[in-house]
Amino acid sequence: MPAIKLATVIPGPASRALAARKEQAVPRGIPSSTGLAVIHAEGALVTDADGNRLIDFGGGIGVVNTGHRHPAVVEAVRAQLDHFTHTCFTVASYEPYVALAERLNAITPGTHAKRTFFVNTGAEAVENAVKVARYATGRTAIVCFEHAFHGRTNLGMALTAKVMPYKKGFGPFAPEVYRIPFPYCYRCSAPGDKGACCLANESALERAFVGLVDPDSVAAIIIELQLGEGGFVPAPLEYVRALAAFAKAHGIVLIADEIQTGFGRTGNLFASEHYGLVPDLLVTAKSLAAGLPLAAVTGRADLLDAVHPGGLGGTYGGNPLACAAALAVLDVMEKEKISARGERIGGLIREQFCGWANQFSCIGDVRGLGAMVAMELVTDRKTKEPAKSLTGRVQSEALKRGLILLSAGTYGNVLRILVPLTIEDEVLAEGLAVMEQALTAATQV
Repeated sequence: MPAIKLATVIPGPASRALAARKEQAVPRGIPSSTGLAVIHAEGALVTDADGNRLIDFGGGIGVVNTGHRHPAVVEAVRAQLDHFTHTCFTVASYEPYVALAERLNAITPGTHAKRTFFVNTGAEAVENAVKVARYATGRTAIVCFEHAFHGRTNLGMALTAKVMPYKKGFGPFAPEVYRIPFPYCYRCSAPGDKGACCLANESALERAFVGLVDPDSVAAIIIELQLGEGGFVPAPLEYVRALAAFAKAHGIVLIADEIQTGFGRTGNLFASEHYGLVPDLLVTAKSLAAGLPLAAVTGRADLLDAVHPGGLGGTYGGNPLACAAALAVLDVMEKEKISARGERIGGLIREQFCGWANQFSCIGDVRGLGAMVAMELVTDRKTKEPAKSLTGRVQSEALKRGLILLSAGTYGNVLRILVPLTIEDEVLAEGLAVMEQALTAATQV
Protein backbone atom coordinates (compact mmCIF):
# COMPACT_ATOMS: atom_id res chain seq x y z
CA MET A 1 0.00 0.00 0.00
CA PRO A 2 1.46 3.40 -0.94
CA ALA A 3 2.58 5.64 1.90
CA ILE A 4 1.29 8.73 0.10
CA LYS A 5 -2.43 9.36 0.30
CA LEU A 6 -3.88 12.41 -1.41
CA ALA A 7 -7.43 13.46 -0.59
CA THR A 8 -7.22 16.99 -2.02
CA VAL A 9 -4.90 19.16 -4.03
CA ILE A 10 -1.83 20.30 -2.08
CA PRO A 11 -2.29 22.53 -0.18
CA GLY A 12 -5.93 21.68 0.46
CA PRO A 13 -8.79 23.85 1.75
CA ALA A 14 -7.99 23.45 5.44
CA SER A 15 -4.31 24.22 4.87
CA ARG A 16 -5.22 27.28 2.81
CA ALA A 17 -7.61 28.44 5.53
CA LEU A 18 -4.83 28.30 8.12
CA ALA A 19 -2.51 30.11 5.70
CA ALA A 20 -5.06 32.90 5.45
CA ARG A 21 -5.15 33.20 9.23
CA LYS A 22 -1.35 33.15 9.31
CA GLU A 23 -1.22 36.14 6.96
CA GLN A 24 -3.26 38.15 9.44
CA ALA A 25 -1.42 37.02 12.57
CA VAL A 26 2.21 36.23 11.63
CA PRO A 27 4.78 38.52 9.95
CA ARG A 28 5.36 37.86 6.26
CA GLY A 29 9.04 37.40 7.08
CA ILE A 30 8.11 33.96 8.45
CA PRO A 31 7.50 31.92 5.30
CA SER A 32 5.91 28.53 4.71
CA SER A 33 7.48 26.77 1.77
CA THR A 34 4.78 24.09 1.53
CA GLY A 35 1.64 25.85 2.78
CA LEU A 36 0.73 22.69 4.70
CA ALA A 37 -1.19 22.66 7.97
CA VAL A 38 0.18 19.53 9.62
CA ILE A 39 -1.87 17.77 12.29
CA HIS A 40 0.12 14.54 12.73
CA ALA A 41 3.53 13.08 11.94
CA GLU A 42 4.95 9.60 12.38
CA GLY A 43 8.26 8.20 11.17
CA ALA A 44 8.86 9.76 7.76
CA LEU A 45 5.21 10.65 7.09
CA VAL A 46 3.17 13.77 7.82
CA THR A 47 -0.61 14.20 7.64
CA ASP A 48 -2.23 17.54 7.00
CA ALA A 49 -5.56 19.01 8.07
CA ASP A 50 -7.17 17.90 4.80
CA GLY A 51 -6.33 14.25 5.35
CA ASN A 52 -3.41 14.19 2.91
CA ARG A 53 -0.50 11.99 3.91
CA LEU A 54 2.89 12.96 2.51
CA ILE A 55 6.43 11.57 2.59
CA ASP A 56 8.79 13.95 4.36
CA PHE A 57 12.21 14.32 2.73
CA GLY A 58 12.83 17.50 4.76
CA GLY A 59 12.68 16.13 8.29
CA GLY A 60 11.98 19.55 9.82
CA ILE A 61 15.21 20.72 8.15
CA GLY A 62 17.26 17.81 9.46
CA VAL A 63 15.79 17.77 12.95
CA VAL A 64 14.13 14.36 13.15
CA ASN A 65 16.91 11.95 12.21
CA THR A 66 15.25 9.37 14.48
CA GLY A 67 11.89 10.04 12.81
CA HIS A 68 8.80 11.97 13.82
CA ARG A 69 7.53 10.89 17.25
CA HIS A 70 9.90 7.98 17.84
CA PRO A 71 8.20 5.95 20.61
CA ALA A 72 11.26 6.01 22.86
CA VAL A 73 11.51 9.78 22.64
CA VAL A 74 7.80 10.28 23.27
CA GLU A 75 7.98 7.99 26.30
CA ALA A 76 11.01 9.81 27.73
CA VAL A 77 9.35 13.23 27.42
CA ARG A 78 6.11 11.99 28.97
CA ALA A 79 8.03 10.48 31.88
CA GLN A 80 9.85 13.77 32.51
CA LEU A 81 6.52 15.63 32.41
CA ASP A 82 5.46 13.66 35.46
CA HIS A 83 8.33 15.22 37.43
CA PHE A 84 8.89 18.86 36.34
CA THR A 85 9.26 20.97 33.22
CA HIS A 86 11.60 23.74 34.36
CA THR A 87 13.72 25.01 37.23
CA CYS A 88 16.48 26.82 35.30
CA PHE A 89 19.63 24.75 35.56
CA THR A 90 21.65 27.69 36.89
CA VAL A 91 19.25 27.93 39.84
CA ALA A 92 18.54 24.28 40.65
CA SER A 93 20.30 21.57 38.66
CA TYR A 94 18.88 18.22 37.58
CA GLU A 95 20.25 14.86 36.52
CA PRO A 96 19.14 14.76 32.82
CA TYR A 97 21.27 17.82 32.02
CA VAL A 98 24.38 16.34 33.65
CA ALA A 99 23.76 12.89 32.16
CA LEU A 100 23.42 14.35 28.67
CA ALA A 101 26.59 16.40 29.08
CA GLU A 102 28.40 13.21 30.13
CA ARG A 103 27.09 11.38 27.08
CA LEU A 104 28.16 14.09 24.64
CA ASN A 105 31.57 14.36 26.27
CA ALA A 106 31.99 10.62 25.74
CA ILE A 107 30.75 10.28 22.14
CA THR A 108 32.20 13.38 20.47
CA PRO A 109 35.62 13.00 18.80
CA GLY A 110 38.68 12.91 21.02
CA THR A 111 39.63 11.25 24.30
CA HIS A 112 40.73 14.46 26.04
CA ALA A 113 38.88 15.99 28.98
CA LYS A 114 35.71 17.75 27.76
CA ARG A 115 32.86 19.85 29.00
CA THR A 116 29.37 20.44 27.55
CA PHE A 117 26.74 23.06 28.21
CA PHE A 118 23.31 23.57 26.66
CA VAL A 119 21.43 26.41 25.03
CA ASN A 120 18.27 26.57 22.92
CA THR A 121 19.21 26.96 19.27
CA GLY A 122 22.04 26.35 16.85
CA ALA A 123 22.66 30.07 16.45
CA GLU A 124 22.93 30.42 20.22
CA ALA A 125 25.41 27.55 20.33
CA VAL A 126 27.52 29.21 17.65
CA GLU A 127 27.48 32.52 19.54
CA ASN A 128 28.55 30.82 22.75
CA ALA A 129 31.33 28.86 21.06
CA VAL A 130 32.68 32.17 19.76
CA LYS A 131 32.38 33.70 23.24
CA VAL A 132 34.38 30.83 24.71
CA ALA A 133 37.07 31.03 22.03
CA ARG A 134 37.48 34.78 22.50
CA TYR A 135 37.59 34.54 26.28
CA ALA A 136 40.05 31.62 26.36
CA THR A 137 42.44 33.06 23.75
CA GLY A 138 42.16 36.76 24.56
CA ARG A 139 41.78 37.36 20.81
CA THR A 140 38.86 38.92 18.94
CA ALA A 141 38.88 37.95 15.25
CA ILE A 142 36.72 35.12 13.92
CA VAL A 143 37.23 33.50 10.53
CA CYS A 144 34.37 31.87 8.63
CA PHE A 145 33.72 30.73 5.07
CA GLU A 146 32.00 31.61 1.86
CA HIS A 147 28.63 29.79 1.49
CA ALA A 148 28.43 29.32 5.27
CA PHE A 149 25.27 29.45 7.35
CA HIS A 150 25.56 29.87 11.12
CA GLY A 151 22.25 31.41 12.16
CA ARG A 152 20.05 34.49 12.15
CA THR A 153 21.26 36.38 15.24
CA ASN A 154 23.46 39.42 14.66
CA LEU A 155 26.69 37.46 15.00
CA GLY A 156 25.11 34.50 13.20
CA MET A 157 24.29 36.75 10.24
CA ALA A 158 27.82 38.15 10.26
CA LEU A 159 29.15 34.60 10.00
CA THR A 160 26.57 33.60 7.39
CA ALA A 161 27.51 34.27 3.77
CA LYS A 162 24.22 34.41 1.84
CA VAL A 163 22.65 37.85 1.73
CA MET A 164 19.09 37.07 0.61
CA PRO A 165 17.05 36.23 2.61
CA TYR A 166 19.26 35.99 5.69
CA LYS A 167 21.11 39.32 5.83
CA LYS A 168 19.43 41.81 3.52
CA GLY A 169 18.45 44.98 5.39
CA PHE A 170 19.53 43.73 8.82
CA GLY A 171 22.99 45.32 9.16
CA PRO A 172 25.27 46.54 10.56
CA PHE A 173 26.64 43.20 11.67
CA ALA A 174 29.02 42.14 14.41
CA PRO A 175 32.60 43.25 13.72
CA GLU A 176 35.86 41.32 13.61
CA VAL A 177 34.44 38.60 11.32
CA TYR A 178 36.54 37.62 8.30
CA ARG A 179 35.58 35.31 5.42
CA ILE A 180 37.77 33.00 3.36
CA PRO A 181 36.92 30.74 0.38
CA PHE A 182 35.26 27.39 1.03
CA PRO A 183 36.65 24.49 -1.04
CA TYR A 184 33.58 24.25 -3.31
CA CYS A 185 35.34 22.09 -5.88
CA TYR A 186 32.43 21.88 -8.34
CA ARG A 187 32.56 25.66 -8.78
CA CYS A 188 36.31 26.13 -8.43
CA SER A 189 37.81 28.25 -11.21
CA ALA A 190 41.29 26.81 -10.71
CA PRO A 191 41.04 23.10 -9.91
CA GLY A 192 44.16 21.46 -8.55
CA ASP A 193 46.24 18.78 -10.22
CA LYS A 194 44.60 15.36 -10.57
CA GLY A 195 41.49 16.56 -8.76
CA ALA A 196 43.34 17.66 -5.62
CA CYS A 197 41.93 20.69 -3.81
CA CYS A 198 43.89 23.79 -4.81
CA LEU A 199 43.21 25.38 -1.42
CA ALA A 200 44.48 22.43 0.62
CA ASN A 201 47.97 23.53 1.56
CA GLU A 202 49.66 25.81 4.04
CA SER A 203 50.75 28.38 1.48
CA ALA A 204 47.21 28.74 0.11
CA LEU A 205 45.89 29.33 3.63
CA GLU A 206 48.64 31.83 4.38
CA ARG A 207 47.76 33.70 1.17
CA ALA A 208 44.08 33.75 2.16
CA PHE A 209 44.99 35.50 5.40
CA VAL A 210 47.74 37.85 4.21
CA GLY A 211 45.42 40.64 3.09
CA LEU A 212 42.64 39.78 5.49
CA VAL A 213 43.66 39.38 9.12
CA ASP A 214 46.71 38.48 11.18
CA PRO A 215 46.35 34.79 12.09
CA ASP A 216 47.82 35.52 15.50
CA SER A 217 44.85 37.77 16.29
CA VAL A 218 42.28 35.11 15.32
CA ALA A 219 40.40 33.51 18.19
CA ALA A 220 38.58 30.87 16.14
CA ILE A 221 37.88 29.45 12.73
CA ILE A 222 34.36 28.04 12.37
CA ILE A 223 33.58 25.55 9.62
CA GLU A 224 30.75 23.33 8.47
CA LEU A 225 32.55 20.19 7.31
CA GLN A 226 29.72 19.78 4.84
CA LEU A 227 27.87 22.97 4.01
CA GLY A 228 24.23 22.88 5.02
CA GLU A 229 22.20 25.82 3.71
CA GLY A 230 25.16 26.61 1.46
CA GLY A 231 24.48 23.62 -0.78
CA PHE A 232 25.55 20.33 0.85
CA VAL A 233 29.18 20.66 -0.26
CA PRO A 234 31.56 18.39 1.70
CA ALA A 235 35.02 19.81 2.32
CA PRO A 236 37.82 17.70 0.81
CA LEU A 237 39.73 15.60 3.34
CA GLU A 238 43.05 17.19 2.46
CA TYR A 239 41.63 20.67 2.99
CA VAL A 240 40.33 19.90 6.47
CA ARG A 241 43.68 18.42 7.44
CA ALA A 242 45.52 21.49 6.18
CA LEU A 243 43.10 23.82 7.97
CA ALA A 244 43.43 21.93 11.26
CA ALA A 245 47.23 22.09 11.02
CA PHE A 246 47.10 25.81 10.23
CA ALA A 247 44.81 26.51 13.18
CA LYS A 248 47.01 24.53 15.55
CA ALA A 249 50.18 26.26 14.34
CA HIS A 250 48.66 29.68 15.05
CA GLY A 251 46.93 28.83 18.34
CA ILE A 252 43.48 29.25 16.75
CA VAL A 253 40.45 27.45 18.19
CA LEU A 254 38.84 25.26 15.52
CA ILE A 255 35.05 25.13 15.84
CA ALA A 256 33.15 22.42 13.96
CA ASP A 257 29.56 23.44 13.27
CA GLU A 258 27.83 20.04 13.27
CA ILE A 259 24.33 21.43 13.66
CA GLN A 260 23.09 19.89 10.40
CA THR A 261 25.72 17.18 9.94
CA GLY A 262 25.39 15.68 13.41
CA PHE A 263 23.74 12.56 14.79
CA GLY A 264 24.10 10.05 11.99
CA ARG A 265 23.20 12.28 9.06
CA THR A 266 26.55 11.76 7.29
CA GLY A 267 26.83 8.04 8.03
CA ASN A 268 28.88 8.67 11.16
CA LEU A 269 27.60 10.11 14.40
CA PHE A 270 29.51 13.28 13.52
CA ALA A 271 30.97 14.46 10.22
CA SER A 272 34.28 15.09 12.03
CA GLU A 273 34.77 11.34 12.13
CA HIS A 274 35.01 11.20 8.31
CA TYR A 275 38.03 13.47 8.54
CA GLY A 276 39.74 12.06 11.62
CA LEU A 277 39.20 15.54 13.04
CA VAL A 278 39.13 16.35 16.74
CA PRO A 279 37.78 19.91 16.86
CA ASP A 280 38.53 22.13 19.82
CA LEU A 281 34.83 22.98 20.08
CA LEU A 282 31.88 21.21 18.48
CA VAL A 283 28.39 22.72 18.25
CA THR A 284 25.25 20.63 17.82
CA ALA A 285 21.50 21.25 17.68
CA LYS A 286 18.73 20.18 15.25
CA SER A 287 18.42 16.39 15.68
CA LEU A 288 19.93 16.36 19.16
CA ALA A 289 16.50 16.37 20.84
CA ALA A 290 14.27 15.17 17.98
CA GLY A 291 12.40 18.45 17.62
CA LEU A 292 12.57 19.91 21.10
CA PRO A 293 14.64 23.12 21.30
CA LEU A 294 18.12 22.11 22.43
CA ALA A 295 21.66 22.89 21.31
CA ALA A 296 25.05 22.15 22.78
CA VAL A 297 28.64 23.34 22.89
CA THR A 298 31.08 20.52 23.59
CA GLY A 299 34.83 20.80 23.67
CA ARG A 300 38.15 21.01 25.42
CA ALA A 301 37.77 21.34 29.17
CA ASP A 302 40.52 23.96 29.41
CA LEU A 303 38.67 26.23 26.96
CA LEU A 304 35.23 25.85 28.47
CA ASP A 305 36.46 26.05 32.06
CA ALA A 306 38.28 29.30 31.31
CA VAL A 307 35.06 31.31 31.41
CA HIS A 308 34.06 32.76 34.81
CA PRO A 309 30.90 31.51 36.58
CA GLY A 310 27.86 33.27 35.17
CA GLY A 311 29.57 33.98 31.86
CA LEU A 312 27.65 31.12 30.26
CA GLY A 313 24.03 30.09 30.67
CA GLY A 314 20.47 31.08 29.91
CA THR A 315 16.99 30.72 31.35
CA TYR A 316 15.83 27.82 29.19
CA GLY A 317 19.16 26.27 28.20
CA GLY A 318 19.09 22.52 28.81
CA ASN A 319 15.37 22.35 29.52
CA PRO A 320 14.67 19.04 31.30
CA LEU A 321 12.11 17.88 28.71
CA ALA A 322 14.60 18.51 25.90
CA CYS A 323 17.41 16.77 27.81
CA ALA A 324 15.18 13.73 28.40
CA ALA A 325 14.37 13.64 24.69
CA ALA A 326 18.04 13.92 23.76
CA LEU A 327 19.06 11.07 26.05
CA ALA A 328 16.40 8.93 24.37
CA VAL A 329 17.68 10.01 20.95
CA LEU A 330 21.21 8.88 21.82
CA ASP A 331 19.86 5.54 23.07
CA VAL A 332 17.95 5.06 19.81
CA MET A 333 21.01 6.05 17.78
CA GLU A 334 23.01 3.32 19.48
CA LYS A 335 20.39 0.56 19.68
CA GLU A 336 19.05 0.98 16.16
CA LYS A 337 22.44 1.71 14.58
CA ILE A 338 21.14 4.91 13.05
CA SER A 339 24.51 6.06 11.72
CA ALA A 340 24.93 2.84 9.74
CA ARG A 341 21.37 3.26 8.52
CA GLY A 342 22.28 6.75 7.35
CA GLU A 343 25.20 5.40 5.36
CA ARG A 344 22.98 2.77 3.73
CA ILE A 345 20.21 5.23 2.90
CA GLY A 346 22.77 7.60 1.47
CA GLY A 347 24.07 4.89 -0.82
CA LEU A 348 20.58 4.20 -2.16
CA ILE A 349 19.88 7.89 -2.74
CA ARG A 350 23.25 8.56 -4.35
CA GLU A 351 22.86 5.60 -6.70
CA GLN A 352 19.46 6.91 -7.79
CA PHE A 353 20.74 10.47 -8.25
CA CYS A 354 23.73 9.35 -10.31
CA GLY A 355 21.41 7.31 -12.50
CA TRP A 356 19.21 10.36 -13.04
CA ALA A 357 22.28 12.39 -14.00
CA ASN A 358 22.47 10.20 -17.12
CA GLN A 359 18.85 11.07 -17.94
CA PHE A 360 18.61 14.71 -16.94
CA SER A 361 21.21 17.11 -18.28
CA CYS A 362 20.16 19.66 -15.67
CA ILE A 363 21.90 17.65 -12.93
CA GLY A 364 25.34 19.19 -12.73
CA ASP A 365 26.63 17.56 -9.56
CA VAL A 366 25.70 14.84 -7.08
CA ARG A 367 27.45 15.00 -3.72
CA GLY A 368 27.32 14.51 0.02
CA LEU A 369 28.37 12.36 2.94
CA GLY A 370 26.15 9.49 4.08
CA ALA A 371 22.47 10.39 3.81
CA MET A 372 23.25 14.10 3.55
CA VAL A 373 23.00 13.93 -0.24
CA ALA A 374 22.11 16.60 -2.78
CA MET A 375 22.05 17.36 -6.48
CA GLU A 376 22.93 20.72 -7.97
CA LEU A 377 20.78 21.78 -10.91
CA VAL A 378 22.18 23.87 -13.75
CA THR A 379 20.90 25.25 -17.04
CA ASP A 380 24.08 24.14 -18.81
CA ARG A 381 26.72 21.69 -17.61
CA LYS A 382 29.54 23.60 -19.28
CA THR A 383 28.73 27.04 -17.91
CA LYS A 384 27.24 25.64 -14.67
CA GLU A 385 24.67 28.42 -14.66
CA PRO A 386 22.48 27.82 -11.57
CA ALA A 387 18.95 26.63 -12.40
CA LYS A 388 17.09 28.22 -9.48
CA SER A 389 13.69 28.42 -11.17
CA LEU A 390 13.90 24.79 -12.25
CA THR A 391 14.73 23.80 -8.67
CA GLY A 392 11.57 25.55 -7.48
CA ARG A 393 9.49 23.78 -10.14
CA VAL A 394 10.81 20.38 -9.05
CA GLN A 395 9.86 21.16 -5.45
CA SER A 396 6.39 22.25 -6.55
CA GLU A 397 5.84 19.17 -8.70
CA ALA A 398 7.03 16.93 -5.85
CA LEU A 399 4.73 18.59 -3.32
CA LYS A 400 1.59 18.22 -5.40
CA ARG A 401 2.44 14.52 -5.73
CA GLY A 402 2.83 14.13 -1.96
CA LEU A 403 6.56 14.62 -1.33
CA ILE A 404 8.10 17.35 0.83
CA LEU A 405 11.41 18.35 -0.73
CA LEU A 406 13.80 21.11 0.33
CA SER A 407 16.22 23.26 -1.61
CA ALA A 408 19.48 24.86 -0.53
CA GLY A 409 22.57 26.57 -1.89
CA THR A 410 23.88 30.09 -2.23
CA TYR A 411 22.28 30.18 -5.68
CA GLY A 412 19.09 28.38 -4.62
CA ASN A 413 19.65 25.56 -7.11
CA VAL A 414 20.38 22.55 -4.90
CA LEU A 415 17.85 19.83 -4.03
CA ARG A 416 18.83 18.32 -0.70
CA ILE A 417 17.68 15.24 1.17
CA LEU A 418 17.13 15.40 4.93
CA VAL A 419 14.81 12.43 5.24
CA PRO A 420 14.43 10.81 8.69
CA LEU A 421 17.03 8.06 8.91
CA THR A 422 14.45 5.62 10.26
CA ILE A 423 12.50 5.68 6.98
CA GLU A 424 11.46 2.24 5.69
CA ASP A 425 13.07 1.11 2.43
CA GLU A 426 9.76 0.94 0.61
CA VAL A 427 8.79 4.46 1.70
CA LEU A 428 12.19 5.78 0.61
CA ALA A 429 11.76 4.08 -2.77
CA GLU A 430 8.29 5.60 -3.15
CA GLY A 431 9.60 9.05 -2.33
CA LEU A 432 12.45 8.74 -4.82
CA ALA A 433 10.00 7.59 -7.50
CA VAL A 434 7.91 10.71 -6.87
CA MET A 435 11.04 12.83 -7.04
CA GLU A 436 11.86 11.36 -10.45
CA GLN A 437 8.33 12.13 -11.65
CA ALA A 438 8.76 15.70 -10.40
CA LEU A 439 12.07 16.06 -12.25
CA THR A 440 10.49 14.77 -15.44
CA ALA A 441 7.50 17.11 -15.17
CA ALA A 442 9.62 20.15 -14.25
CA THR A 443 12.08 19.69 -17.10
CA GLN A 444 9.30 19.37 -19.69
CA VAL A 445 8.00 22.88 -18.99
